[in-house]
Amino acid sequence: MKILVTGATGYIGKRLIPLLVQDGHHVVCAVRDKLRGVSSFRDEEHVEVIESDFLKPETLSNIPNDIEVAYYLIHSMSNASSDFEKLEEECALNFKARIEGTQVKQVVYLSGITNEKQLSKHLRSRKNVEDSLSSPHYGLTIFKAGIIVGSGSSSFEIIRDLVEKLPVMIAPKWLNTKTQPLAVRDVLSFLSKAVGNKQLFNETYDIFGPEILTYKQMLLQFAEVRKLKRYILTVPVMTPKLSSYWLYFVTSTSYKLASNLVDSMGVQIVGSPSNINELLKVAPMTYKEAVALAFEKIEQNSIISSWKDSFVSSGRLKGHSHKYVNVPKYGCFTDYKERKVSDVLKTTDKIWAIGGSTGWYYGTFLWKIRGYIDKLVGGIGLRRGRTSETDLEVGDALDFWRVIFADRAQRKLLLYAEMKLPGEAWLEFKIEDNILKQTATFRPRGLAGRFYWYSVLPFHGFIFKGMIERLAS
Repeated sequence: MKILVTGATGYIGKRLIPLLVQDGHHVVCAVRDKLRGVSSFRDEEHVEVIESDFLKPETLSNIPNDIEVAYYLIHSMSNASSDFEKLEEECALNFKARIEGTQVKQVVYLSGITNEKQLSKHLRSRKNVEDSLSSPHYGLTIFKAGIIVGSGSSSFEIIRDLVEKLPVMIAPKWLNTKTQPLAVRDVLSFLSKAVGNKQLFNETYDIFGPEILTYKQMLLQFAEVRKLKRYILTVPVMTPKLSSYWLYFVTSTSYKLASNLVDSMGVQIVGSPSNINELLKVAPMTYKEAVALAFEKIEQNSIISSWKDSFVSSGRLKGHSHKYVNVPKYGCFTDYKERKVSDVLKTTDKIWAIGGSTGWYYGTFLWKIRGYIDKLVGGIGLRRGRTSETDLEVGDALDFWRVIFADRAQRKLLLYAEMKLPGEAWLEFKIEDNILKQTATFRPRGLAGRFYWYSVLPFHGFIFKGMIERLAS
């Protein structure tokens, strides 16, 4: 079958694509920025990447007419926009208008469990999207999941931060809210096995794991898997704002996502039973099994996707990395250094491993201080790290940078700064004729930008010098 996957660069989309290809389907990946694309599958014969922005109907003509099945995986949990509900509805309606003009027989939408009367605004929005996607022109299959557990998922990474950093937690009362966590592997099984199944047309199913757990139990079970002893005391006096700051400063999440998570975590997420497990022959694993499996992937450095790589994880970029590929030259401050390289392959490997647990090769403690300062002023800090320890793709988050261009064959890596700055900053590494060229570019915004550049200039002198020497050595 010819299958359209929207949200192809997202957490679920990037994991679903190889499963569909493995099942013999031809996959069309709809992305807002083709430069970012899905580079892992670009050379795959049965994967096609097209550029479509569902907030811009004029771009949707790129979607082929011979699509048979379409996955709608567009969500905006991290979106900082105040009218995200309206934007989500607009996306869904534009998708429906275009897809009704194709040969599509089935649309599959991954939503959230919405069985409570009082819903968070994000769950209300997802329920509204379900209604918006309904159409007499195709069969709509809706899977409604709760907390998704897997390497790189936002819930997994936040719980990991809390458990591994805090031996004792004084936590908000919403930790007693009940939920039914589901392993990402099981989510992908439901999604991939639904293709072309007419029994699922115009049906809605809650999908969930075998246990009903509170968030507190999830934290404690996570600690058991990690062989850690943790103590949690819940208090009723922590306001939603204080809870959001608690998550923001302790974990790698942005404040906006922390605020949205707090809003959602006060709502019980327990699914309604159905026969979907028997229909698709899926036996969901327990929460502990899901956590253990996630750590297997982490230890093998084989995390396919992470919530941190979403452009909205920082709020600085809006989904189009190509706008930042051409580094400006006029009205900018630059720090340029070059060194002769003795081993090109080794230096390239070093460049591709920069940041995250590897660090920045020189003055890493100063980079960490800069990260703490960024966090204090509402930025993302260094806590996002990186998804893979050895590989980089366009669009990946790398500490408080974003990968704008990455081509190992050309030996060129370009990063764009997502920390709080009075201006814009780029960091480029390029090897030509056995010469490593390292360029930091800063385009100031007003007087504050110029003051910032000159105030950090003394540190640049030895930080960038030390970094290039260790990269080239």
